[in-house]
Amino acid sequence: MAEIGPIADKVTSYFYALLFVRHPELRSLFPAAMDTQRDRLLKALLTAAEHIDNPSVLVEYLQNLGRGHRKYGTRPEHYPAVGECLIGALSKYATGSWDRETEAAWVRAYTTMSQVMIDAAATDELRAPAWWHAEVVAHELRTADVAVLTLRPDQPYPFLAGQYTSLETPWWPRVWRHYSFASAPRSDGLLTFHVKAVPAGWVSNSLVHRARPGDVVRLGPAGGSMTVDHTRGNGLLCLGGGTGIAPVKAMVEDLAERGSRRPVEVFYGARTDHDLYDIDTLLRLQQSHSWLTVRAVVDQRAHLQLPDAIRGYGPWTEYDACLSGPPGMIRNGITALRAAGIPAHRIRHDSVEELVVAGD
Repeated sequence: MAEIGPIADKVTSYFYALLFVRHPELRSLFPAAMDTQRDRLLKALLTAAEHIDNPSVLVEYLQNLGRGHRKYGTRPEHYPAVGECLIGALSKYATGSWDRETEAAWVRAYTTMSQVMIDAAATDELRAPAWWHAEVVAHELRTADVAVLTLRPDQPYPFLAGQYTSLETPWWPRVWRHYSFASAPRSDGLLTFHVKAVPAGWVSNSLVHRARPGDVVRLGPAGGSMTVDHTRGNGLLCLGGGTGIAPVKAMVEDLAERGSRRPVEVFYGARTDHDLYDIDTLLRLQQSHSWLTVRAVVDQRAHLQLPDAIRGYGPWTEYDACLSGPPGMIRNGITALRAAGIPAHRIRHDSVEELVVAGD
């Protein structure tokens, strides 16, 4: 992996060229434009390689991948074709380290990893569809580039507050992006999402500027482990940056519905006051629940980054923590929370690898 890292673009391009020449029937599983998809393979590989000696983490990661790949139409017979072309690409470019022993190790590793994914998909197939259709029933533009969408799935959709899903629009077939649920599970079955249109973001711009009530999108299964552990009585410290406030709000609602009394401190970060598009909802929740404290952290006004804001409060040593927002904010936030005395095992966040892969 160290050898191919600097030439990742060449390796990835060659892999897909091999795959589509040798197995042209697989081309229809991929989006028409491959620019984002091209990077995903190597990022998944790097993540797997990083955790190769940590089976529990690796297996969970691969199981999630396997379940998630069902929505693309991936079948067990597709995996050998991918493995064959992957090893073909690695052997062409990892010339300094490739030999029979390396190839045998990659064959063993890929066979094991693909079997974990195949088994997870097979188990999931017994209890859940590969995807859900969901109708847009409400579309509210909160700012020029942030919309709140409410969807009605065509059948019950299981998820936990704090999780996210992958979403495909009718305008960009086979292009999926991750979005967090912005509310706890509701009795009416409706789902809410906060979407920010980002430059050159095909899916996000479609959802913010094009989607209207009556449009139908597709949803993959829920994922993510940034959920509330209701067996714990510790305080909960939540950092939400931008639309990262969505899963934080869902977790607060979840605690409120369960009658929790544990103290919850929410720090809501934004660039400007205008970007605090959901502050009124959170302040209403604060008025209704004495255990909840909400603080807005506005970069332009305070000249303070969200993770740094927690230093003036606390102590936090008896708190659990969760972070949601851009990958850079999550990395800085983990550092700040560790410095504030919260051990790593009590800090939850969406996988940075998954967020990076999610793109726009």
